[in-house]
Amino acid sequence: QVQLVESGGGLVQAGGSLRLSCAASGPTFGSYRMGWFRQAPGKERDFVATINTSGFATLYADSVKGRFTISRDNAKNTLYLQMNSLKPEDTAVYYCAAKDPVGDALSITHYTYWGQGTQVTVSS
Repeated sequence: QVQLVESGGGLVQAGGSLRLSCAASGPTFGSYRMGWFRQAPGKERDFVATINTSGFATLYADSVKGRFTISRDNAKNTLYLQMNSLKPEDTAVYYCAAKDPVGDALSITHYTYWGQGTQVTVSS
């Protein structure tokens, strides 16, 4: 089991940057595939990015490709999401999540452990 705590959200102007962090408890962080998801008001929670256990393979939603970078530091039990060139439509609560390394990497239903979320607001 792993517990996840996000941080780094806030208010930023369009075109700005933010770096989200997700601190994980427990000694098994490196055995989980990790992902970032986001949920805007009145909308479903959507996939943003995912990274495999070693950190060498990543996947992104088309809407963030080229602007966001997911990374992990297994020695520090921490997941990151670097967000550049932010747009007002990126405004959402951002969640980190963990799953077993096998199976669908994009489906929200396959992720077992979730953080409480951190708010990101991008003003125009």
